[in-house]
Amino acid sequence: MEIMSSAFKDQDKIPVQYVMPGAGGRNISVPLSWKNIPSGTKSFALSMVDPHPVAQNWVHWLMINIPANISSLEEGASRKRIPAGCMELRNSFGDIGYGGPQPPKGTGDHPYVITIYALNVEKLDLGVNTSLSVFEKALEGRSLGSARLTGKYGR
Repeated sequence: MEIMSSAFKDQDKIPVQYVMPGAGGRNISVPLSWKNIPSGTKSFALSMVDPHPVAQNWVHWLMINIPANISSLEEGASRKRIPAGCMELRNSFGDIGYGGPQPPKGTGDHPYVITIYALNVEKLDLGVNTSLSVFEKALEGRSLGSARLTGKYGR
């Protein structure tokens, strides 16, 4: 399985329009696409997490119940044009949907790890306030495969 973005390559800097206004951006969700899907996939789940020691797994985006026939999310899809049936969860900023990078000044480049999970179930029954640990637990035994894309951002 493979995930990519037309906005940046793996391990490259995330362009400024995708970061939070507090970091100089417009908080537009990144465009994503994925391919080489495992057979038997019934839905997808998506996460974007900053594992930097300062951020401590800050959640920037969680999405569940992405239909199996979807293989991309367009730029700016969060809160506006997500595919029917998808559900965005609350991020660590306290908002539902995408929250772009906003690393504290002087903490160097942070890695923003975007992961797509191919699942063997059509739906995950999770509430909008689901934590990252509960989200990850819900994927146990249901993931057929996953792929990661890491973007960097610092200020």
